[in-house]
Amino acid sequence: MTGPPDDLTSWPELPEYAPCGLLVTEPDGTIRLVNATFCAWTGYRAADLVHERRIQDLFTVGGRLFHHTHWLPLMQMQGSAAEVKFDVLHREGHRVPMLFNAVARQRGMRVYHQLAVVVVHDRQKYEQELLLARKRAESALAEQQKAQQALARSRDELAQADRRKDEFLATLGHELRNPLSSMHNVLAILRRQSSGDTEMDRMHGMLGRQVDYVTRLVSDLLDVSRIAQGKLQLRRQPTELASVVRDAVEMVQSSIDSAAQSLTVSVCPEPVELDADPVRLTQVLFNLLHNASKYTPQGGCISLCVATDSDCAVISVCDSGVGIAAEELRAVFDMFAQVPGSAERSQGGLGIGLALVRGLVALHGGTIEARSEGPGKGSEFVVRVPLANDRTRREPLPPAPEGQSQKTPCRIVVVDDNRDAAESLAMLLELEGHDVHIAGSGLAGLELVRHCDAQAVLLDIGLPDIDGYEVARRIRQQPWGTKLLLVAVSGWGQERDRQAAMDAGFDRHLTKPVDIHELTALLRCQGSA
Repeated sequence: MTGPPDDLTSWPELPEYAPCGLLVTEPDGTIRLVNATFCAWTGYRAADLVHERRIQDLFTVGGRLFHHTHWLPLMQMQGSAAEVKFDVLHREGHRVPMLFNAVARQRGMRVYHQLAVVVVHDRQKYEQELLLARKRAESALAEQQKAQQALARSRDELAQADRRKDEFLATLGHELRNPLSSMHNVLAILRRQSSGDTEMDRMHGMLGRQVDYVTRLVSDLLDVSRIAQGKLQLRRQPTELASVVRDAVEMVQSSIDSAAQSLTVSVCPEPVELDADPVRLTQVLFNLLHNASKYTPQGGCISLCVATDSDCAVISVCDSGVGIAAEELRAVFDMFAQVPGSAERSQGGLGIGLALVRGLVALHGGTIEARSEGPGKGSEFVVRVPLANDRTRREPLPPAPEGQSQKTPCRIVVVDDNRDAAESLAMLLELEGHDVHIAGSGLAGLELVRHCDAQAVLLDIGLPDIDGYEVARRIRQQPWGTKLLLVAVSGWGQERDRQAAMDAGFDRHLTKPVDIHELTALLRCQGSA
């Protein structure tokens, strides 16, 4: 150990090559003892330091200032300092980061400072890496928060877009149904006034099929949207499956005949009773048969089979059409799905029919499965619907009263701001023998109903002054209005629209284009009342 022999001769010898630098200094920082480790770290010999330098002389300018303002006061007040970092200047001028621990010791009448020093290159690097890691973590957290905010915004935007889509579809349905209603009514009038000309009848049939097709597209699109929102409700009743099959076949027969296709129908001989919505179940079978016809070439074959299996009715629709690849079998039920490569063999469509079928079957508690041996080998769709049992079987509907089939004239007021729709419906009803009056606004309709002693009012909802709901409420408030048949005839056809009509006092809600047979049956009952 290198050092002066005076009053420190009895001081225990400092380990020369300890893993840390060891020093003894005067309170003013003058170095009195130093080991070889510290000398090696700083590039000095012991003789260059002992009695020649103060420890603070080896610090940077900032270090010397900190030594004066903090280190010395700390040593004077508490006699120790722990883990104070200084940059020590190497003999060759570069900096060596060191961590100092010091304690004051009494030696006789004098006080010395014992210092233990370690180089903190690794620690400094670790601290830098830790700081960098912290910054990275903070940056990642900030990015995550930004991503979460963006995701939340996206969810809000998607929800808003979904709401706007629903509003758009409802508005689209309303706007399309008004002109469709006029066309539907006029076609019905032309058919009734037909002179028997074969060519005219053929053109009427063509127009009728196209109007019906557009009407079904609108209805299907809105129905799929309502199913997705959980807003479509079934109107269950005891339903004989054979009658549903007959209705669906009748609806699709013209398109099958026009394609020179053959349809084979096989229904099990015993009655198959379901607890179902007959209108929606007919819609299921019609879509499956129509889809089979679309994707089957001219002269192809289609079959419809109905059987029972345990507690289920099994309905199978097969065709000899374009077929479906194995990887596409599940996707065909997705919204807007189209079978790849089949565009040239089909008659168009929006790709919503099978999505609607799956939704309606699921609402009935059933399942649907698509089968195919591959492209060009035809397809089969198998529907399973639970049979009615003792728990779900309901009382049959009451029979129609005798004499209902006879026509009974009725005084009717049609209130609709769409003049074409109002006049065409009035003309159609007049052909049925009814006395019909027209109003183009809610207030005019009220006045007309009051003075013409009407028995039935066919009332549009969206009117230019007061809406149809308010007109219905005002009619029901009058003594003469309690027994009137109030029928909402509207392009708005969602369940909430039907409920709003019932709440306003309507007896029925019919969606444009109106089924003239259903309307005639309602008016017949009112006329005979």
